[in-house]
Amino acid sequence: MKNKRTVFFFVFDGLADWEASHALTGINKSRQFTIKTIAINKDPKRSMAGIKILPDLDFIPEVDLKDIDSTNTAMLILPGGAAWEDGGNSAIADLVLHCVQCQIPVAAICGATVFLADLQLLDAVDHTSNDLVYLRSVSSVYHGEHHYRNKASVHDQHIITANGTAAIEFAKDIFETLKIADNDEVFQWFQYFEKSLA
Repeated sequence: MKNKRTVFFFVFDGLADWEASHALTGINKSRQFTIKTIAINKDPKRSMAGIKILPDLDFIPEVDLKDIDSTNTAMLILPGGAAWEDGGNSAIADLVLHCVQCQIPVAAICGATVFLADLQLLDAVDHTSNDLVYLRSVSSVYHGEHHYRNKASVHDQHIITANGTAAIEFAKDIFETLKIADNDEVFQWFQYFEKSLA
């Protein structure tokens, strides 16, 4: 059996744990990938719901970036949380930029879309967020208005963005990008939640 590629899930204090829960469960059910939590350091993190998370990895650019490429890494998922608006997660910028340069998909939801805007990664790709006014007001360098789409979740050029109420749509775009949407176990499990969109 070939080695599974890794899906990195970025964790930090105050992360909105529900926003990526459907996506992570579906990825795990597919049995095609390994999910690893990555953080700026290995100190325990507490989610917005108070769940304690001990990161699998801490991010050390000079060590980690040379080992992360599209052959071993399938995706980076960035959940929402106030830290994005406060600049508290800026140390992860090198990882996000590296993934984009290596054409490794980056999936960001809610406040994490602001971080992509701050890195000017949304200026030339179709994207969404909580609201266009929100994105403009929080990111001082955002210039992607012409590519903003008033949709729950958008996938374009290896970047997935979603608003904070779109956990299901976000998961669906992630499943399609990872090519697990038709996996029987993932499909049957996810169909139950998809019905709520009808």
